[in-house]
Amino acid sequence: MLFFKFKLVKQYLLEFLMIFLAVMLGFFAESYREKLTERSNEREFVLSYIEDLKADTAAIKTILDFRREKKERMDSLMLLLKTQQIKGHENELYFFGRTLIRTLWFQSSDRAITQLKSSGSFRLLQSKQCADSILSYQKLVARIIINQSDDQTERYNAHPVLSSIYDPFVFDEMVTIAGINRPANNPPLRSYDRKLHQDLAYHIHQLKGSNYLIVGRLNWLRKKATNTMVVLRKEYQLE
Repeated sequence: MLFFKFKLVKQYLLEFLMIFLAVMLGFFAESYREKLTERSNEREFVLSYIEDLKADTAAIKTILDFRREKKERMDSLMLLLKTQQIKGHENELYFFGRTLIRTLWFQSSDRAITQLKSSGSFRLLQSKQCADSILSYQKLVARIIINQSDDQTERYNAHPVLSSIYDPFVFDEMVTIAGINRPANNPPLRSYDRKLHQDLAYHIHQLKGSNYLIVGRLNWLRKKATNTMVVLRKEYQLE
């Protein structure tokens, strides 16, 4: 009888052990599959983020070219106002004045980072260096958005002065689908009041400051994007 009971207990223990091992193996297998899936998702995010950075660097180059040209025009307009080269230079004044309030906005390609944040999966990034590099880049993007918002406010503030100096009908004729053209000949200004010209010069001064700041930070952002791509490619062994 004792032998039979011992044998029965042994059988139960063996069955329990087999069930326990099966459950544990299943758990480890599922955990392993989850890790493989996470690593795959991590790699896909990194590849997608690198593509976003490539798009950003291309956009930054276009905007920097635009802002360098805009700086030259603002410098030229400021010089005309400062030296009071007004009559006989209306053609230039109209062109520089109308292009003063035009801009190109930098908008980061945020497809990958938006998906990552919305899914709460930032933990996928195992490399602290990569995570820090990405977060640093995104913070710099946020700064530039604020700078551009300030620039927008300064451009809006210039509208009343521009409308007091320039003939709106001339402005309207200058705007085409292809962009802004210079007016024909030297159409007269709406006002030749030197005080208004000084008011305009002040707004140009403000816009030049914002332009200088944005150009500097865009250059910094482009360098940061390049460095981030280098870090990600090295960490994930991407060609």
